[in-house]
Amino acid sequence: MLIESPTPAWKDYELIDCGDFCKLERFGKYVTIRPEPKALWKKSLSDAEWMRMAHTQFIPGGGFSTAGQQDSGSWKTLKKMDQQWPIVYQPLGITLRMGMTSFKHVGVFPEQASNWDFIYSNTRRLVTSSEAGRSKVKVLNLFAYTGAASLAARKAGADVTHLDSVRQVVTWARQNMELSGMDSIRWVVEDALKFVRREARRGNKYQGIMLDPPAYGHGPDGEKWKLDDCLYEMLCLVGEILAPKDSFLILNLYANGYSSLLADTAVRSALNLKKEADVECGELVLRDNFGKALPLSVFSRVKL
Repeated sequence: MLIESPTPAWKDYELIDCGDFCKLERFGKYVTIRPEPKALWKKSLSDAEWMRMAHTQFIPGGGFSTAGQQDSGSWKTLKKMDQQWPIVYQPLGITLRMGMTSFKHVGVFPEQASNWDFIYSNTRRLVTSSEAGRSKVKVLNLFAYTGAASLAARKAGADVTHLDSVRQVVTWARQNMELSGMDSIRWVVEDALKFVRREARRGNKYQGIMLDPPAYGHGPDGEKWKLDDCLYEMLCLVGEILAPKDSFLILNLYANGYSSLLADTAVRSALNLKKEADVECGELVLRDNFGKALPLSVFSRVKL
């Protein structure tokens, strides 16, 4: 099992400290304080030091919704700052717009950086090998949010389809594409399961597929997504549209109670992979400046 963190070459992100169910992070020139349920240990710095460094702090609304998601909250400004600002992921040269949302997110999940590197390197490998045959490399990003993974694939030369059920975050992803000096990503606002079922019926194939599904969600027409009920069906359908060779797949999971071994077993079963298949699984973690490791998601990655 792999334990992966963002490369130190990423200068625009830093987990300064974490603990007491919060994290102190720097995104570019601004420092934020956000709740983090998994940071159950003590902070290394004092509360006063956190407040001295931070530009803004997220204040939760309190309680949980019927879907198990934390209620929305608000941001408390501690120092003068912009409401939106860019950061650069230097290893790939992609630009991402930051912004403060009512659900504590800021537009990027920094622990995903090693997945972006995997996407870029494997897409580039496929693009290079396909150039002689003049075939296009098609990559599908499901539950794609603001599109860092889509940009990684597009940067490597793939034809990218970016799908999310929320129109506002697709618009945000398009802005990130433009800020990064790219174009020609295909944008789809649709329920992911409905889209994949249709692609399977049509016999369409992709050389790369990324999935980062939430625990709960809704499609644009009210379709319900519950990870426990829908994940395996989704993986089986993805297996139908993933090219049988010269392809890759990433499954990333944030839901509590899901382990990397569960992700690995689900992927192997759904894709009917042989024991010796090139599959790796692990955890994505952030490490603060005091050496504490904050585990945030699990993954399974396949190369065919």
